[in-house]
Amino acid sequence: MNFDPRYLDRNFTSVGTRPIRPDGVDKVTGRARYGADFNMAGQLVGRVLRSPHAHATIRKIDTSKAEKLAGVKAVITAADLPDLTDGDAAMYDILDNCMARNKALYDGHAVAAVAAVDARTARQALKLIEVDYEVLPHVTDVDEAMKHSAPLINEATFTEGLEEKPVKPSNVTKRSQFGHGDVHQGFGHADFIVERSFKTEQTHQGYIEPHACVASVSSDGTADLWVCTQGHFVYRQHCAQLLGMEASKLRVTSSEIGGGFGGKTHVWAEPVALALSRKAGRPVKLVMTRDEVFRASGPTSATSIDIRIGARKDGTITAAEATLRYSSGPYAGTWAEIGAMTAFACYRLDNVKTVGYEVLVNRPKTAAYRAPSAPMAAFAVESAIDELAKEIGMDAVEFRIRNAAQEGTRSSYGPVYGPIGIGPTLEAVKNHPHMKAPLGKNQGRGMACGFWFNFGGQTCTDLNIGMDGSVSLAVGTVDVGGSRASLSLVAAEELGIAYEQVKAVVADTSSLGYNDMTDGSRGTFSSSMATISAARNAIKVLRERAAQMWDIPVDDVVWEKGHAIAKGEKHGNLGRLSLKEIATASGKTGGPIAGHSELVADGAGVSFATHICDIEVDPETGATRVLRYTVVQDAGKAVHPTYVEGQYQGGAAQGIGWALNEEYIYGKDGRLQNPGFLDYRIPVCSDLPMIDTQILEIPNPNHPYGVRGVGETSIVPPLAAIANAVSNAVGVRMTHIPMSPPRILAALEAEQAG
Repeated sequence: MNFDPRYLDRNFTSVGTRPIRPDGVDKVTGRARYGADFNMAGQLVGRVLRSPHAHATIRKIDTSKAEKLAGVKAVITAADLPDLTDGDAAMYDILDNCMARNKALYDGHAVAAVAAVDARTARQALKLIEVDYEVLPHVTDVDEAMKHSAPLINEATFTEGLEEKPVKPSNVTKRSQFGHGDVHQGFGHADFIVERSFKTEQTHQGYIEPHACVASVSSDGTADLWVCTQGHFVYRQHCAQLLGMEASKLRVTSSEIGGGFGGKTHVWAEPVALALSRKAGRPVKLVMTRDEVFRASGPTSATSIDIRIGARKDGTITAAEATLRYSSGPYAGTWAEIGAMTAFACYRLDNVKTVGYEVLVNRPKTAAYRAPSAPMAAFAVESAIDELAKEIGMDAVEFRIRNAAQEGTRSSYGPVYGPIGIGPTLEAVKNHPHMKAPLGKNQGRGMACGFWFNFGGQTCTDLNIGMDGSVSLAVGTVDVGGSRASLSLVAAEELGIAYEQVKAVVADTSSLGYNDMTDGSRGTFSSSMATISAARNAIKVLRERAAQMWDIPVDDVVWEKGHAIAKGEKHGNLGRLSLKEIATASGKTGGPIAGHSELVADGAGVSFATHICDIEVDPETGATRVLRYTVVQDAGKAVHPTYVEGQYQGGAAQGIGWALNEEYIYGKDGRLQNPGFLDYRIPVCSDLPMIDTQILEIPNPNHPYGVRGVGETSIVPPLAAIANAVSNAVGVRMTHIPMSPPRILAALEAEQAG
């Protein structure tokens, strides 16, 4: 059945309501099973030996003593994970990151692993493994890594994207460029130019649940993997390729997920657990410690960004330019490329140029964090925008409204926008009571805009109608933010039944067709599209069954509000058949009733948000307190408004921590100094105000209900909004994130000394 994804204005019955979340009771009572909650008979405990050096050649690994220890059932090194990537550089990097081969590339890099009968024995075994290292010079700072004198992390790295092919290797893996027009000419027309450099430190997603899995490989080559993940189909694909298995022989089941935010889109320990199980012949459970999560899973990039923006006296931006340097850990990435694409996406610009550099450093492999790369770029751009508005003498909101992108604008990264929400969010902020509230001594207000692409991707969904009229909805996108409730609302809306009649489950990889990773704010967008398609396919079957029961042509049957209705005066005596009545008779009319859908959900629709922040700064200590925070964002259509508000608030809360406290701190030895929540401080309730939200709904023309992804955009503006608030409070432009008390005091002292 052909599916038309175009938006059609309609009135909703279920969509837009706020039912109780279906997973709530299990989660608050402890019944929900997360990654570490699953066990198998006879399972072993897996542990990983990690490098204590930031950069070192592995001369030799001797595992003989560990193998002889009573209770040890398997010991593996890189030799047990041979290179089967067939020249695929990205997969080789994943393999090397899971288990170091020739060199340990960061503090915490896995070099060996054991499986033993209990944790105590596993820990003893790790101590018996002897590794002979040759310690090498290291570099952990993104700017230092770009210098010609910096230690080379990968001697085979030659910068891509340059006009001339380089003859010498470097730590810069790629140069990307975006834009249009002539920035040199544009700056020539500017009356005011602001030029500044900014830095952001590396941060972690801060999910509470550590990475955990249980792997079981049978003697016939089939395997099961229970894992906390944002994409079990992708995990199956990667693990199967790395271990030389057929994907169909590996069944992956996703557990409940205790936070991911992009950090659980990569395999880290799962191939290791499978390799241990294959060697031991028994199930292996591997759970990362918090120290390992920080040292050996993927944080964000650290960045160094130069911004230059010019404008005329009337407030029209004439040119904008950015150079962005993003660290990617010891492996190639695309993080600076994404930053370069998002940097000026909020604005209508005739002359714009962004250049991104991907930089290798001796830190863990960088992973996504909720709109990856965009928050850092927005921090730099929106800080400069605020400063430029002040130079011109314009209100910060009015300046942005004057230059905001709109439908038909050619974006700074290429595409032309359709209907978008940046203008409406700015107008809403302009008229919001928050912007008019008075401020006290040592207090400042800041605002900033943010953008994210959103993503759709490959999606598969099954909808099965039981003989009692209940509906089972099997989806392949992991529920990271309430999608099961939202998708149940969508199914109820299409079928015309009560929300309570629908039960959504996340199917394992052997029960459903392939689904892409739940990232890019795609979960509800793509799976709701597939759910609508599956429901409409099921309605087609329901109409056929009703026609059979009535013995009339199917074209004479329509579906309205959960019932089959015979149309036309000639069928006036037939009445209506409910979904339950048709389902009850299904055994006599052709068997089970179901709808299936597999599609590529294109046209995700870009997303924009504008945030307001009030902050108070103690000028004597540099301590900050967020007084008030407001999020205004376009959702397209809020399927479950409570979940949408939660996404807005969650992104803002994480952004507050990132802006004010959170950072990886490395010592001169290249080792992480704060691998735990005691010294890496994320916000707690007492650190945050009640975060106000305002949902705007500018329909996405490429979705039947107008839905846009909402999960990521809310983390883009906070760094800049808070930086602008702090700068306004202290009278000094803050250019380094996080704005910890020592950095604020240093900025004040530098201003006084200057």
